Amino acid sequence: MTDAAILAELWRGDYLEGIHRGHAVIVDASGAVVEAWGDPGTVIFPRSAIKMIQALPLVESGVAARTGLGAEHLALACASHVGGDIHTRRVAAWLSNVGLTEDDLRCGPQTPADTPARHRLRAEGRKPGQIQNNCSGKHAGFLTLGQALGGGTEYIDTDHPVQRAVRAAIEEMTGAPCPGYGIDGCSAPNFRTSLQGFAHALARMAAPQALGRARGDAARALVDAMAAHPELIDGAGKCSTEITAAAAGKAVIKTGAEGVFGAILPERGLGIALKVEDGATRASEAAIAALLVRLQVLDAAHPAIAKRIDAPQANRRGIVAARVIARPELMG
Repeated sequence: MTDAAILAELWRGDYLEGIHRGHAVIVDASGAVVEAWGDPGTVIFPRSAIKMIQALPLVESGVAARTGLGAEHLALACASHVGGDIHTRRVAAWLSNVGLTEDDLRCGPQTPADTPARHRLRAEGRKPGQIQNNCSGKHAGFLTLGQALGGGTEYIDTDHPVQRAVRAAIEEMTGAPCPGYGIDGCSAPNFRTSLQGFAHALARMAAPQALGRARGDAARALVDAMAAHPELIDGAGKCSTEITAAAAGKAVIKTGAEGVFGAILPERGLGIALKVEDGATRASEAAIAALLVRLQVLDAAHPAIAKRIDAPQANRRGIVAARVIARPELMG
């Protein structure tokens, strides 16, 4: 087992204050490791970074096409959105179109991260609902698939046909059995995988021609949807949205809780997976941005990259008191 590598550092003035260690790996569609930092065999919860693989059964089964789901719906199925109107209106319409309501969701209520939406709820005296949950698009996808597969209303149960299909897709795409699961923040199972296996799955989505027609078409549709609608997969100013938009089809990236990131590089047939051990989002954003520079997806000077590989940390008076800096060797 290889020790964790330093992926990012916190500097306060001229002094090193903190170190963020973790693991990162770049893998090609054959499963071969192209480059690695730390231990690519580390087993992780991929959290929300794996949503595009969780969405594969919805599309490859033909259910998405039969229920009239378009690219916006597929992007939302892969999203960790901020609960803005552009997200919640679309999820509500999706549920209505398939004869379901917010009450059918099992993700739980969440205060939206979107400031206007949060203020509007407060002004109207309304409590946040499940539709505002950042995973409501994923759950709308689960519900839609569940209608076709049957198995009852509790689609988040691990033995439900929906979750059996999700687990099978993850195991087939990673090339290994899932070594257990945990319950995610949205109450759905999150199946564990090695970092290398996760990156392999993402690389296979980047090179879908080898997946067979149904799965290959599904992978291509999901990646294209995320690339076409980056505003739906997260929110304005957020890392997944900004960098995916800036990459203009060269990369689709997706954050996950506790310092996880995944990236799909369609032009290169590569997948990237990383995990920051202490779970710090500021460090995972710095690391993924640096690795995209390394692979020449974006230049280090691009605004979406620059503010993350050298991220100012302002205090309450707006003074830049510290910086989170990606390790230079990640950028090459």
